[in-house]
Amino acid sequence: MKSFTYTRVTSNVQALEAAKVRGASFLAGGTNLVDLMKYQVEQPTSLVDINHLALADIKQDEGGGITIGALVRNSDLANHPLVRANYSLLSQALLSGASPQLRNMASTGGNLMQRTRCYYFTDVGFSACNKRNPGSGCAALEGYNRIHAILGQTDKGPTSGETCIATHPSDMCVAMAALQAKIEVEGRGGKRTIAFADFHRLPGSDPSRDTTLREGELITAVTLPAARFSKNAFYLKARDRNSYAFALISVAAGLEMEGSSIRSVGLAMGGVAHKPWRVPEAEQSLAGKAATPENFGRAAEILLHGAHGYEYNRFKIELAKQGVVRALTLAAQGTSEVA
Repeated sequence: MKSFTYTRVTSNVQALEAAKVRGASFLAGGTNLVDLMKYQVEQPTSLVDINHLALADIKQDEGGGITIGALVRNSDLANHPLVRANYSLLSQALLSGASPQLRNMASTGGNLMQRTRCYYFTDVGFSACNKRNPGSGCAALEGYNRIHAILGQTDKGPTSGETCIATHPSDMCVAMAALQAKIEVEGRGGKRTIAFADFHRLPGSDPSRDTTLREGELITAVTLPAARFSKNAFYLKARDRNSYAFALISVAAGLEMEGSSIRSVGLAMGGVAHKPWRVPEAEQSLAGKAATPENFGRAAEILLHGAHGYEYNRFKIELAKQGVVRALTLAAQGTSEVA
């Protein structure tokens, strides 16, 4: 780990001022950043400790939604009465992630900022990593790629090709994608709101950037719209062991039912792409339809359209399709109880 300066701030204004230092990074729980610093993947020149900012509240909005402060810890968010009652999909996702100790430290904003997961990215001994060394290649393409992406890998730009097949590791973000969250940020240019679908990036020609945040911007809150899936929601996570493991694939499924038919849907996947994967057409295909395995299967085909795998992860395509059907089936049955 290389040397760095440390600054503790107590206001958003101080945080934004301290972040003007070239190479500065905000520090909250540090559950991802500190690990990457130890691996020498991340080498910030300055850490700006934001843990004393007034960003740790969960409030109900006038329109029926909620605002979640960026410093709300994952454990507190998962177990908050409003979240358990109205957004069980989010609670389920959070409780399936990491370990209790990590959830007690990890923050909402920090969870949004997790770097994508890839053995070759976190091991600096591998020089071929476009995320760390732009233009050097992607060792995972011909390497051990069991956990890697099956969607969104190909750059559609002028330098077409697969520049990075890392996957986004967050469970929380998959649920927030399905819930169509919005992210509030502050920066040198003022405040702005980012739709969740626009926050994380596909690798494209610049896989070094995981999000659309501008330099020095601070995440202050996440907002969720009024709950639609409080009765019918399920988070499915397929992984190599039942705890403390990232998803091979995950599915966040929420259904708004009207009698025996589906009124609206929230559907997103994790473990399959560089960002949480949501295809609005897959959700729309179920609107007004009956909650049947056949209809769920058609939605899965739309969601997984264009998927392609590699030597060690081709199994994920069928696993993902079956996972979508299973999650939607359990959501339709009202299996939304948070353990």
